[in-house]
Amino acid sequence: MKEIVNRVANSPIVTIDLEEFYRFEERVVFDLKDYLYQELVLREKDFRAALKETDWSQFSGKLVAIDCTADAIVPNWAFMLVGTYLTAMDIEYVIGDLKTLEQYLFEKALSKIDVEKFRQRPVVIKGCSKHPVPMYAYGRILSIVQPYAKSIMYGEPCSTVPLYKSPK
Repeated sequence: MKEIVNRVANSPIVTIDLEEFYRFEERVVFDLKDYLYQELVLREKDFRAALKETDWSQFSGKLVAIDCTADAIVPNWAFMLVGTYLTAMDIEYVIGDLKTLEQYLFEKALSKIDVEKFRQRPVVIKGCSKHPVPMYAYGRILSIVQPYAKSIMYGEPCSTVPLYKSPK
């Protein structure tokens, strides 16, 4: 009887599963709309007082997007002031919407990749995932890996689409 050889395991192909970079903490929006007078105007004195009274522990262990969903002109410093309270509680946040938060989280994770493991090797960027991976992450991983990879494919190991082949 012939020994069964796992050719995939012995292959030089490196598979990148972006889902592995997904963070599972709850995402929440800190909406400045709730701090505006008639959802239109930010009154600095009232805003500062309301922030001092806010129970910031409710955001502990969560990822926060500081946003304003009202159609109002809110000064930049207001978003930044909220950030000072979150930073004091060691709470990770971005100024922007939930999409911006996802991009930030993936950028932070992908920036730590050791690119040397892709040097002159074929790479497959896995396509399917159970958790939401923003399109941003696919473009970002491509830009990180392409200068090093021998070739890049997208999809599943059984069905990949070629994207890039390095010049010889």
